[in-house]
Amino acid sequence: MEKKEMYKRSGSSGMGFVSTLTLIFIVLKLTGALSWPWLWVLSPVWLSLSLMAFAFCFILVGGRIVKGKW
Repeated sequence: MEKKEMYKRSGSSGMGFVSTLTLIFIVLKLTGALSWPWLWVLSPVWLSLSLMAFAFCFILVGGRIVKGKW
């Protein structure tokens, strides 16, 4: 008899902080509770993407400097 391996799911289920915050802002904007422009309503999305892009560039440039390629 073979033993069946059980696979664990890695990662989280459900929405993250940025998704939840964005959804709250969108609902508040559509119900009229916020008078913010759409740029700021969607700011959790573009701020988190900007932060990830900055971190990626920082790691990329730092790695090249450490290796002596720049």
